[in-house]
Amino acid sequence: MTTGKVAEPSRTPGVSQTDIVVESIRHMLIDGRLRPGDRLPVEKDLAAALGVSRNPLREGVRALSMMGVLETRQGDGTYVTKLDPSMLLAPLGFVVDLQEGSGTHHLHAVRRILETEAAASAALRIASAELDAAAELLRHNGAELTLEEPNHETVIENDIAFHRIIAEAAGNPVLTALIDALGGRTMRDRLRRSISQPGADETAHSEHLSILAALTTHDPDRARTRMAAHLFTVEDYLLERGVVSPTTE
Repeated sequence: MTTGKVAEPSRTPGVSQTDIVVESIRHMLIDGRLRPGDRLPVEKDLAAALGVSRNPLREGVRALSMMGVLETRQGDGTYVTKLDPSMLLAPLGFVVDLQEGSGTHHLHAVRRILETEAAASAALRIASAELDAAAELLRHNGAELTLEEPNHETVIENDIAFHRIIAEAAGNPVLTALIDALGGRTMRDRLRRSISQPGADETAHSEHLSILAALTTHDPDRARTRMAAHLFTVEDYLLERGVVSPTTE
């Protein structure tokens, strides 16, 4: 990256220098002046190039680091990350954690939309090794559910891993990252259902077996339908629990 004066985004009155740093670096990434793995100029030169003082520069770099765009290496400088979708979308999990009431139901609805299409795509792409891994998780859950007091957390963790295999098999890293942010962070709702609703784990296990069967036969329509039916049960539970009334749909 050159250290000359950088073309800055328009300076709207009231916009802080920190915002200018964030926007300027965003523009440099978009137009290719900065690429994944590039090292940023030293602080003095970068501050001069952006037309800001050093403190706002540090705050902007810190904000971009929290978003997964930059990483500061002790004694070596600041670099652009690989800009991996899973890292860039990780903050979405924080948003998910803060949702209660109708927000929870809406998040599950988005998860259902994404995962049904992921299942259809995965049915066309999934490899034997991935099918074996998914089947092994379900075998573990089947054994766990025969116990007098099954470990609900173990069952849910295997559930999440099963869904992650399907998401990854879809072959779209952005889709995988979105599903991981939504699915992994809604564990508390599934765990609550697992403990409070008799037969919930057994129902989910049966639905997972149906999904796996559709994936094994590489049937995208059946995989989509089975996944949708499975995830609707979670949404039905939220409605029955009074998280949101049907009139808010």
